[in-house]
Amino acid sequence: MTRACRISIRNPLTLASASPRRRRLLQQIKLPFEVVPSLAEESRLHADPESLVQRLAAEKAGEVFSRLTNRWTLGADTIVVIDREILGKPADADDAVNMLRRLSGKEHRVITGFCVLSPEGEAIHSEAVTTLVRFKALSEDEIRGYTATGEPLGKAGAYAIQGVGAFLVMGVTGSYTNVVGLPVCALVNALLRIGALETFPLPE
Repeated sequence: MTRACRISIRNPLTLASASPRRRRLLQQIKLPFEVVPSLAEESRLHADPESLVQRLAAEKAGEVFSRLTNRWTLGADTIVVIDREILGKPADADDAVNMLRRLSGKEHRVITGFCVLSPEGEAIHSEAVTTLVRFKALSEDEIRGYTATGEPLGKAGAYAIQGVGAFLVMGVTGSYTNVVGLPVCALVNALLRIGALETFPLPE
């Protein structure tokens, strides 16, 4: 693969996501990228969690690539799983309260699937990364107080570990950034392995 094809300032990665959390993580590691939110439908029926997030990540990347070709493209999807039940984003505040009650005092899985398409549109890497998160036992006042901040809305499992929701978490086993929305270590390893990056960190 030529240098011109690799990710660089002149040839940034396309992030097929509107998530500000994924954007901040890529900014943090100084990986050149541009955001093109995906318009793909997010059907979550009839799949085991790992297959589900990988499929959704691939669909998001593919939808964006169909509109913007010739760039490395990254799609990602994150879910929370407890007792084999998938928790997505809460529909409203009441839904968030119910999700937090489910998670209170228990361990759950956060699974992020990501898919990388080559500049030719080939799904060259797909992976699902799992992190275990343990919540403290929450009082009803804590649950409702946290929900009232508005932070749980728009977050898988109704919490943000990088925000006020940090107070909910007793411990994490696995990738912390995976819980935020993107397993950075796994992503960089994949980009190096498939030749999208020649080296990392990139030279200033």
